[in-house]
Amino acid sequence: MPDQTTIDELLTIMARLRDPAGGCPWDLAQTFRTILPYTLEEAYEVAEAIESGSLEDLRDELGDLLLQVVFHARMAEEQDAFAFSDVVRAICDKLVRRHPHVFGEADLPDAAAVRIHWEREKAAERARAPGGTGAATLDGVAAALPALVRAQKLQRRAATVGFDWDAIAGVFDKVREELDECRETLAAPVDSAERVHEIGDLLFSCVNLARHLGVDAETALRSANHRFEHRFASVEAGLDRAGLQPGPAVREEMELLWEAAKSNPS
Repeated sequence: MPDQTTIDELLTIMARLRDPAGGCPWDLAQTFRTILPYTLEEAYEVAEAIESGSLEDLRDELGDLLLQVVFHARMAEEQDAFAFSDVVRAICDKLVRRHPHVFGEADLPDAAAVRIHWEREKAAERARAPGGTGAATLDGVAAALPALVRAQKLQRRAATVGFDWDAIAGVFDKVREELDECRETLAAPVDSAERVHEIGDLLFSCVNLARHLGVDAETALRSANHRFEHRFASVEAGLDRAGLQPGPAVREEMELLWEAAKSNPS
């Protein structure tokens, strides 16, 4: 269990920062909307720390993310909406409710069964919410999520009601189909919106392929971005050693350096 004194200390510090009689002018000026970009940024910095493998960085970034939770909860408490303790109570109740195989008598023998139960329980919660009908399968998938993450969640949600490919071969075929349709936009003048449409369909089908392969698309693309950065930095370093500058005139040298970087994972 966490050290309750430490949590109380953090809550006390946050309350002091938001104290109109002597708090920090910057903290007092913030709202849910102005703090939101920082909340998103801290979540990505947690992901960066995990990918770096540094547990020290992860500790620090988790602290920064926790501050965001405390900040939002404090502003809500000031409006008599809810307090930090309500946030904790809500997530505790949710975890117990969604894990009946741990806290109850349900039999969920493997991770796949747990995932199915989790999605069914979330659907039931949406139906129980004020105004909820339970009919809209895709309700509650936040529009503010990164596009790759949102695509995965939409696809997983649809799969819970049977809207999915029976075999991965169909997903490969769909990717090829969408790629061909993108290629067709080069054959004749097309509206730019149509090209955007086709690229979107291709990306969506690639996310579906990643899901069927058991790969998180967001993680895969972040990893590819890191590899590209590392390899391109190696290309530029090689050009610099040769007294050259990156550009079309040294394309052949860049290609050779790129292949060398690919063969050297370090």
